[in-house]
Amino acid sequence: MGALIAVGVLILIGIVVVIVAIGMYNRLVRERNGVDNAWAQTEVQLKRRYDLIPNLVETVKGYASHERQTFEAVTAARSAAIDARGPAEQAKAENALSAALRSVFAVAEAYPQLQASTNFVELQNELSDTENRIAYARQYYNDAVLTYNTSAQTVPTNIIAGAFGFTVREFFATPETERGPVRVQF
Repeated sequence: MGALIAVGVLILIGIVVVIVAIGMYNRLVRERNGVDNAWAQTEVQLKRRYDLIPNLVETVKGYASHERQTFEAVTAARSAAIDARGPAEQAKAENALSAALRSVFAVAEAYPQLQASTNFVELQNELSDTENRIAYARQYYNDAVLTYNTSAQTVPTNIIAGAFGFTVREFFATPETERGPVRVQF
């Protein structure tokens, strides 16, 4: 009778361990999917920004056609940002694009007629709204990565994470030397 109780207790402990492991695995899957969703939402906002840039450049070109180098820099930075893969590469490309956009707005300051243009003002407002959306999406993504990485790296979930190939994810952050608010002056 005592052996039967011992076997029953071991089976019960085994069942509890399996249920806990399944719970940890499912939590890691949910968090990983949350990270993927957050990145997809970030990409949606970045695409929105990329779609606005050609309109902005064309509007400014109409007033400042001799600023060809500035427009080429924005176009190249936009292409590099579109082609960037992964959060680290994307962050670097986004910083270059932001710098190129600052130069477009610097050019625009020299043209009062351009600043009075309804089309230009609307594009500025859209870009500003999009920059806010990107900042929120970036924060949301980084929060999802933090939650997921914490789960994947803490005991005992790290055992399940290692066994099933859950790897840590990169944050969408700017390099240390480029941190700080992006200043876009209109």
